[in-house]
Amino acid sequence: MDETWLYHSDPETKQQSMEWRHSGSPRPKTFRVQKSAEKVLASIFWDQNGILLIDYLPKGQTIKAEYYSSLLVQLEAILKEKRRGKVTKVVLFLHDNSPAHWALATQKKLAYLGFQSLDHPPYSPDLAPSDYHLFPGPKKQL
Repeated sequence: MDETWLYHSDPETKQQSMEWRHSGSPRPKTFRVQKSAEKVLASIFWDQNGILLIDYLPKGQTIKAEYYSSLLVQLEAILKEKRRGKVTKVVLFLHDNSPAHWALATQKKLAYLGFQSLDHPPYSPDLAPSDYHLFPGPKKQL
């Protein structure tokens, strides 16, 4: 599970702006573009077979333990529906160290649902596969 901000209009990525040119040819003029002020927070749950649940946080709200716990209940229902027969013992669950994820109410909900939470080091970008493998593809399409 991870969250990402989705902007209504995003400037092109570094990969999108790459082009072939001769060493002596002038660089094309580019204008400085800022990200859109309109954005939405997407919480994305996935497993090795793909995306299970995407939730868009309503405008003006923040993710607190109660909201996050309700997402976990939705995830359990989706796991039972989409991965019928595959979840036999326990669900290993990896999320980052944000306060809503490690609140007591969230930990109780994880235990109640039978999810085993994996420890995530405080700062470990190499262990955040979503930032490198999951989010770039959907953000290009959006």
